[in-house]
Amino acid sequence: MEDTRTYVDSSSLSRKVVSIAAGEAHTLALAGDGSVYSWGRGTFGRLGTGSEVDRLFPAKVEFNFNGRNEKMKIVGMSAGSYHSLALSDDGSVWSWGHNNYGQLGVNGENSLVPSLVEGFHGINPTDGSITKSETQLKISSVKAGGNMSLAIDDLGSLWIWGNCPPQDTSNEGEEFSLLTTYNPMPVWHFHGQTVVKVACGNEHILALVSSGETHKGSDLVCYSWGNNNHGQLGLGDTDIRAVPEMIEIFNTESPWAAYELACGAFHSAILACKKEDDDSVKSVCWTFGLGDNGQLGQGTTKKALHPEMVRSLRVNEWLVSVDCGLFHTSVVSSVGDVWSWGMENGLGLCTEVSKGGDALTPRVISCNGQNGSKFSDPIQVACGAAHTVLLADNGYKLWSWGRGRSGVLGNGQVNDFFDPNLVLWPPLHQDFEKNEPETISVKSSDKTYAEKSSKDVTEIEKNLDIIENYASVLHGSVFGKHFDNAKDIPVSLTSSGSFDIGKVWDDMLESCDYDTLVRLEMFYHNMLEGVKDKIMKRKIKE
Repeated sequence: MEDTRTYVDSSSLSRKVVSIAAGEAHTLALAGDGSVYSWGRGTFGRLGTGSEVDRLFPAKVEFNFNGRNEKMKIVGMSAGSYHSLALSDDGSVWSWGHNNYGQLGVNGENSLVPSLVEGFHGINPTDGSITKSETQLKISSVKAGGNMSLAIDDLGSLWIWGNCPPQDTSNEGEEFSLLTTYNPMPVWHFHGQTVVKVACGNEHILALVSSGETHKGSDLVCYSWGNNNHGQLGLGDTDIRAVPEMIEIFNTESPWAAYELACGAFHSAILACKKEDDDSVKSVCWTFGLGDNGQLGQGTTKKALHPEMVRSLRVNEWLVSVDCGLFHTSVVSSVGDVWSWGMENGLGLCTEVSKGGDALTPRVISCNGQNGSKFSDPIQVACGAAHTVLLADNGYKLWSWGRGRSGVLGNGQVNDFFDPNLVLWPPLHQDFEKNEPETISVKSSDKTYAEKSSKDVTEIEKNLDIIENYASVLHGSVFGKHFDNAKDIPVSLTSSGSFDIGKVWDDMLESCDYDTLVRLEMFYHNMLEGVKDKIMKRKIKE
């Protein structure tokens, strides 16, 4: 008799991260199954978890549509300073967190949970007015920065709300001031063009826009507008721009084609490529704006009014991602090299005790793993105010470093880390869950055992990977460095197969330097306080 049973593996997509975002002190991760996770500082409800409590580990964000807690697939998300945005696969936009400037798209209080953003209606082609209709335009991407929010609809129009630059020229020449807008408004200047990508800082915006009505793939030009007190618009001066203006080095006639944008508080970074005569492609990073802490990577602390190439970066590698924090910048290449520059050795930290000063040129951020200093299969880098997160291993590992207050690094600690440490991913509630078998069509009953055995081996390997991940997170929390299988497994275990924990503990304490002992004491203290807190809460409940 033919066995036609099918099995579905529901865990692979939920364990894979497809994109990340970092706010002032919170981090977001989007999983392949459409789920959003957040961790870090909970003030103003920026985590979307229903409270203002800090989260030291990734926590799932629940989306409630019209009072029904339906499964919603999120396909995009972004983090501002104190608020967050998410984009659903149906084209709807959701927001949560701080709302003093209308950055949530509603005229109301802060929101501790995701709420639907409305107001994306059609634009009248004759006079540019908004045409009210029962159905809203579908949004294709969202971007948050500072206290403002932006969205691009399916027609290629750009929308903006929150603490925004004014959209008229009447106040040019006057002192710059942002306008509070609670409802999404279209950016009129790009009517008849297609906006492809945007980035925004505290008070300025960059956009990649098609030169014609439709995007043809190689016709993008770069615009900037907003405050320009440090030259962060890259237009050669410090004059404000109320309307978008093209950055000439990235116009249609330029050999350089911009493909990625990033904005810090008062500086900007652009990734651009140039096709050479031998058909090779050169990928470089350009920076401009405030340079006080070396965040431009140009070897000085001077501001740059025009885009300048970061020449000390290797040009024979494709740069896949760039992001800017308040005062630092990070870039990652396709082969796993990560560079950072700016405040406090490129970490963005504002520490009382210096750990090496500001990095005026790119410094390599080392993985110290099996691949040496390189990170395997990197995808994206995201910079918060003073922390950095890297998505690597084709989406299955997250690394973080920098300021650790409020648990923003996602490793269970609130300490600063000067080297990359693993984020506790996948989240605790997913670990060692009994997953349904992978999708298999079994046509013969005598194959059942073989299929089951193969499945068991796969599950064992998957669980061993999870155990290794947790061991590395715990090791990093205590010792401040990544777990190295070759060096950090106790000799008593590798040589005899038995583990004398008492002897290993004594040997470890004996070999620890002073800084490690202090870190160990802090880790033990935090763990003990957590246990005491749980005991007290249970006593109160009883």
